[in-house]
Amino acid sequence: MKKIIILLCLCLFLSGCSKEKDKENVIEKSDEEKEREVVKNNFVSYNGPLKLKGNKLVNQYDEDIQLKGVSSHGLQWYQEFVNDENIKTLKSFNSNVFRLAMYTKEGGYIDNPNIKDEVIKDIDLIIKNDLYVIVDWHILSDGNPNTYKEEAKAFFEEISSKYKDSPNIIYEICNEPNNTSWEEIKNYALEIIKVIRKNCNNIIIVGTNTWSQDVLDPANEPIDEENIMYALHFYSGTHTDYLRQRAKEALDKGISLFVSEWGVSDASGNGGVFLDEASKWVDFMNENNLSYVSWSLANKDESSALLKPSSSNVFTEDDLSEAGLFVKDVLNS
Repeated sequence: MKKIIILLCLCLFLSGCSKEKDKENVIEKSDEEKEREVVKNNFVSYNGPLKLKGNKLVNQYDEDIQLKGVSSHGLQWYQEFVNDENIKTLKSFNSNVFRLAMYTKEGGYIDNPNIKDEVIKDIDLIIKNDLYVIVDWHILSDGNPNTYKEEAKAFFEEISSKYKDSPNIIYEICNEPNNTSWEEIKNYALEIIKVIRKNCNNIIIVGTNTWSQDVLDPANEPIDEENIMYALHFYSGTHTDYLRQRAKEALDKGISLFVSEWGVSDASGNGGVFLDEASKWVDFMNENNLSYVSWSLANKDESSALLKPSSSNVFTEDDLSEAGLFVKDVLNS
């Protein structure tokens, strides 16, 4: 009888241990699931910090991600269009990134350093709306990025320190180098990357020569750092299949491209709307899962502007130009 009682007690004990173990397993599973407690979406709240896996952009779960959005025009001219209502409207179009074009010259940061305050205000606004934000050091007339390298180092030190814990930020450190060389661009980039990397490991976009078209230069001589992408820019009225072929060759060589500026006009930002060629570019970007940002959220009287000249600071769909209607459909597709 004693043996039976002992066996019963032993069985009860082992059963209790098994239940406790099951309970522990359930708890462990719950902890893992908490990492994805945010409903899957296309925004920062789900995707979190971005990184490169090979030459593909992925989210915090190693899932492929494609960023699609719009760029401001020069903040020194059109900053009023970067407002909460407009960002929410773009988000409703399925945009998950916004680019802040902070010109260096042409009345930009070098001429007026106070524009940095507008950039910070706009970054905070975009973060609040759960989008990624590209902080664009927008060189243009100052074709060699080394011209204002020390100013760039100070700017990116401040911004990367202030937002060191933010997964939203993407750094575009030289918009469109031109009339220079990849050696000059690369040397500049290495110094700016070092400044940013003291604070964070966010994605950095490096511009390429000839207004960010010479993507084979970094493909043949890449920067040996983590999470580096290279800018490819096109305007469908000027840049056609030859540039797509060049981009494909660069991708095949293993580098990562980000189309941080594109438009439906010619390269001047004006000169008509070329939607057939733009559609070919959109197909190419989607086929290769390239992230892209369209130029530009402004009511400037030019064919690349997404808004009609009559548009107020807060736009509705009725204010969209021919370019704007096309980009809205692209973002929603």
